[in-house]
Amino acid sequence: MKKGLGLSVVLIIAPVTQAADIEAGKAKVTTVCAACHGATGVSVSDDIPNLAGQRARYLEAQLKALKDGTRKNPIMNAIAAQLSSQDMANVAAYFAAQPGAEKGARSSFLPNVAKTRVTFPEGYKDTFTKYHTINFPATKQVRYYYANEAAVRAAKEGNALPHDSVLFAEVYAARLDTEKKPVMGGDGFYVADKLLFYTAMARGTGWGKDIPEMLRNGDWNYTVFTTDKQHRPGVNQALCLACHKPLGNTSYVFTLKQLAGAK
Repeated sequence: MKKGLGLSVVLIIAPVTQAADIEAGKAKVTTVCAACHGATGVSVSDDIPNLAGQRARYLEAQLKALKDGTRKNPIMNAIAAQLSSQDMANVAAYFAAQPGAEKGARSSFLPNVAKTRVTFPEGYKDTFTKYHTINFPATKQVRYYYANEAAVRAAKEGNALPHDSVLFAEVYAARLDTEKKPVMGGDGFYVADKLLFYTAMARGTGWGKDIPEMLRNGDWNYTVFTTDKQHRPGVNQALCLACHKPLGNTSYVFTLKQLAGAK
């Protein structure tokens, strides 16, 4: 407190960033963040920002905002929710200590989480149950959801989805009218036009053993297939794992309720 001219003036000091452990930050980055942002903060794709050389206070503040939900990003909200204040400080300090990435640089780091064991379910239309349809207004798409017998049976019995479960979706562009708006069918769903791609999630014994706990969805793996049934290049299932991670109580499935009601 400083006194002068008969007044008391309180000096307010901004809080100092929490003391950080760079080595602990490196360990956390290696097991979780590196899947998308690279082991040294140089990201694995053009869609993911480089973090190398960013200011520690800035990174820490962003992680806190992602954890409390004031900054919205479904994937990072799920990851940040699992970080303690100390974890955030450590990770921020580690990335800040790395040399800034050169323009156009991309990490060659390809962790186990980027791999998938999911294969295209040939003949699914004859053996799977179509159990749900969803309109996606933002992308003008409609998706049809299918599940194999093992998944449907478990959901109907109120059990966790077992190994060998497969959930599969066809993703179509909606047919558009003259005003470029999706055409609505009599069932309340967009009329499908062009098939764009397929998405799939499947569970196999030991499929999650090489995935860090903060991303692991039990033994589920994910993938995206092109219309010719090939894995779409550049897909990193870490994004899927992070998005589904909060759904542990529903077998990591967004549509479990609809699956249980499949006919």
